Amino acid sequence: MSWAQDLAPPIIWSIAGNDSGGGAGLSADARMAAAFGVHLCPVVATLTAQNSLGVQGLWPVPIDQLRAQLQALASDLRPRAIKTGLLGSAAQVELICEFVDHLRAQGPVALLVDPVLSASAGGADFGHEALLRAYREHLLPRTDLLTPNRREAERLLGLAAGSGEPQAMAARLQALGAVSVCITGGDDASTAHELAIDWLSSPLASGHLALPRLPSTHHHGTGCSFTSAAAAASARGFAMPDAVLLAKMATWCAVRDGYAAGAWAGPVRALDDFVSEPRAMPVMSFGAEALDAATLARWTEVLQREPKPHSPLGLYAITERPARVAELAAAGLPQIQLRLKREQVRDEQELRDAIDAALQAVAGSPSRLWINDHWQIALAAGAQALHLGQEDWGALSPDERARLLSSGALLGLSSHSLWELARARSLAPHYIACGPVWPTSTKTMPWQAQGMDNLAWWVRMAGCPVVAIGGILAPEQVKACAEQGAAAVCLVRALEQKPSRLAQFQAAFEQGRSRPAMGAIQPPHPALI
Repeated sequence: MSWAQDLAPPIIWSIAGNDSGGGAGLSADARMAAAFGVHLCPVVATLTAQNSLGVQGLWPVPIDQLRAQLQALASDLRPRAIKTGLLGSAAQVELICEFVDHLRAQGPVALLVDPVLSASAGGADFGHEALLRAYREHLLPRTDLLTPNRREAERLLGLAAGSGEPQAMAARLQALGAVSVCITGGDDASTAHELAIDWLSSPLASGHLALPRLPSTHHHGTGCSFTSAAAAASARGFAMPDAVLLAKMATWCAVRDGYAAGAWAGPVRALDDFVSEPRAMPVMSFGAEALDAATLARWTEVLQREPKPHSPLGLYAITERPARVAELAAAGLPQIQLRLKREQVRDEQELRDAIDAALQAVAGSPSRLWINDHWQIALAAGAQALHLGQEDWGALSPDERARLLSSGALLGLSSHSLWELARARSLAPHYIACGPVWPTSTKTMPWQAQGMDNLAWWVRMAGCPVVAIGGILAPEQVKACAEQGAAAVCLVRALEQKPSRLAQFQAAFEQGRSRPAMGAIQPPHPALI
């Protein structure tokens, strides 16, 4: 099943240019909307005469004609998201803002802006000063996501070509009113490495997003496709970092599948199978970490891995009681995590003693002990396996991260959203946890249940073993997770409430792994409440 099978697809508007060559603008937006299964309403803001060689002419649509198109849609086809592309005049910008305000008075509408200021083919310049001023003063204060490339960001900020740094420019554009900014780097060939790296700055998550740079010469419509993909994902309810990640996946596949349609650069081809392509899953940094040689090499290795099934890790018990570790190891649990909270111990010495005792409890047994957080004390005690939450890793200094990565200890990471999955991938961990699979009362969190569809998607996309966690209380749930390919299934309250059912849990896991679920992978659903 794909999104395209929805009986009532979300509606988005694209207010952009018409490319007579069918490569960019509304043509590219329509192809990407189809890939996401949303209904696109194409609003012509600018007519162009162009082909694969370049732009020969450009005519902004008169204001009364643009107004008539928007009025017709506003009375019948209310959008969840609006994307703007090539706009031809300041008056058009002001009119669009008027309609955005009117729609938002009735309910939320996301506005995503692709500031098309020049043509990739032929280099035609569309961005005169009055239009740039209208962007800054009117459009940006209403924008949920702005998606310029580096040169477009420089022009919006009045900077000389080549003088802007993505992180600083994104911050300045946010200061002008844009809620989130993604400065795309797919067309930036100035770097020595072979990765296409974007910079995303948003309230929920900021960081570099990377995929391998593709050698295709057929890339016409890339920028249009990226923003319309983000608009489609936003209309489907994804939080903006996840919408941007899906846009990068879809655009990367569209560039890969681009084709010739004329004498020069052909259009990208957006198809709905992008969402199940493991090679299109990016890595994402934890904020503005330095892109040093070691980081780029690790990312390149992760992104070049061939998709493959992963060996099972088995049942994974989590306990907050150090004294329980020996009992779990004696029962044959292959994976055990000690999750001690600071408030559970009186001081650091008691914490050291608890970790030492837990390590001694599994010594000589086949059980692997994972220490949650407290990584420095754990390493000093000789721990060989660590688990960290995303907030825990994000709070580490660059030196602490380097020390942990070079320690040789196995690393497991939590993830709850698409962007957290991409971040976890960037560290090449031993496993990535996907949760909560079912609603859980163990932790208070803003995440919806992942369900079997998201768990199966994680397994396909992670590039490493996936551990299912959250709300797993019955053997039938263990079996269902194992059938989706989970390498391990976490038991927290289940073993505390019914320790005598361990054999049933083990049998359920083995049965599930022996009978993998068949059928196509479902697209992911939004995880943030």
